[in-house]
Amino acid sequence: MSVDAAVLSRWGYDTRVAAALVSQVSGLEAPPGLVLARVVQVDRGECDVVTAQGMLRVGSDSVRAQAVTAPVTGDWVQFVQFDDSQGLAVISRVLPRFSELTRRDPSERAGDQVLAANFDVVGIVAGLDRPLPAGRFERMLVMAKDSRAETVILLTKADQTTDAAAAAETVRAVAGGVEVLILSAQSGLGLDRLRSKLGAGRTMVLLGASGSGKSTLVNALAGAEVAETAKVRASDRRGRHTTVARRLVLLPDDAGLVIDTPGVRALGLTDAQQALSQVFGDIEERGRSCRFSDCAHGAEPGCAVNEAIRSGSLDPRRLQRFIALRDEVARQEPPRR
Repeated sequence: MSVDAAVLSRWGYDTRVAAALVSQVSGLEAPPGLVLARVVQVDRGECDVVTAQGMLRVGSDSVRAQAVTAPVTGDWVQFVQFDDSQGLAVISRVLPRFSELTRRDPSERAGDQVLAANFDVVGIVAGLDRPLPAGRFERMLVMAKDSRAETVILLTKADQTTDAAAAAETVRAVAGGVEVLILSAQSGLGLDRLRSKLGAGRTMVLLGASGSGKSTLVNALAGAEVAETAKVRASDRRGRHTTVARRLVLLPDDAGLVIDTPGVRALGLTDAQQALSQVFGDIEERGRSCRFSDCAHGAEPGCAVNEAIRSGSLDPRRLQRFIALRDEVARQEPPRR
């Protein structure tokens, strides 16, 4: 299958996608007329995809009937367009992903839910016009690190606070070395540094609550109103869901791509033990000095973690959040045989 790399590279086609394409078709008899595309949006089961020839909509029946893996925004797929007069297409394959943002399905019926795929950076977005809960940051950090992509924390609406620097230091205390950017879409503060995380063909997915400024940030990067925004409620600083589907936005001048997402309330963790260890590396490092190798940091004697709490070098609330997330991740692990 020939690929027009010159066109699709703007949409993220690179050596990783080429390798996934080869691994997917190697040893298999490929249907004739396969077309490579990237999923721009999935909405009620239908897909908007971009090909070297332009945009195309794929019907929901075709997606469910053909692709073993359900496509999500950011996926690279192959499809067969079998009726040019009606514009019908069938997705035959979803290529292997090099990164994916996953949460536990809120309904608890479908297992894990993939929110987006094939991105280079996860931008954790929080507005400085509201409190910044440490527990939510830690949970989002675990999700982001588990995605296999670079992570950056984006503190938006710096123009709506009197001390953005102090707020950033509070976040850095739980960020575990993840870069924290202070941003203002209104003044342009920090946008150049954020743009340096992108570039031609690189994709960033935004993760955060409604009203945190994700869509406003996309518009600022694009230099145009490409994403709908709405004011937050003055009573509780909560936003409304103006973004209703995850959408891949191509920035002008080959500046990269951004996946805008609806506000996420439920952030159930999947089997993310390695990511949890990265986010709470300070606790795990102290835990190596515990008397027992399987210390749960509860009432065990000789617990170095609890000793750090007694000495004041560790916040007990951070340990409580770690234990809660550790137990949540443990519940998702498959049972031992």
